[in-house]
Amino acid sequence: MTIDEINAACKNTFMDFLGIEFTDASESSLEARMPITPKLYQPMEVVHGGALISLAESVGSAASFLLVDPEHFNVLGSVVNSQHIAPARKGCLYAKASLLMKADFKHIWDVEIKDDTGKLISISRVTNSIKPRKPEAVG
Repeated sequence: MTIDEINAACKNTFMDFLGIEFTDASESSLEARMPITPKLYQPMEVVHGGALISLAESVGSAASFLLVDPEHFNVLGSVVNSQHIAPARKGCLYAKASLLMKADFKHIWDVEIKDDTGKLISISRVTNSIKPRKPEAVG
């Protein structure tokens, strides 16, 4: 799957709502950007931690999706552990998921989120369960 295909697959989803755009991929990493808009703010006009976690899980899960055959496997986020380092207020956020571990039914990604200046905003570890797709019920 190409970057264009994964971006197209995310149209009209939560990733599209957040403005997440995937920008670069390799066998062991995936990068994306998300514009900072007021809809991502918490009341003190900084990006809400939930938006940062959503970006991290979206990039980590999409990275796993690129490593499996989607006709035979589902990728399901099972654990996200995040630490927010600094506030973000304007510009864009840039996330990079780096593969830490790939097993048959589990992938673990480290995700760094930085701002326009390269300042570290948040770090996350995303664990995905890789589940065989169940055949559709007949009848």
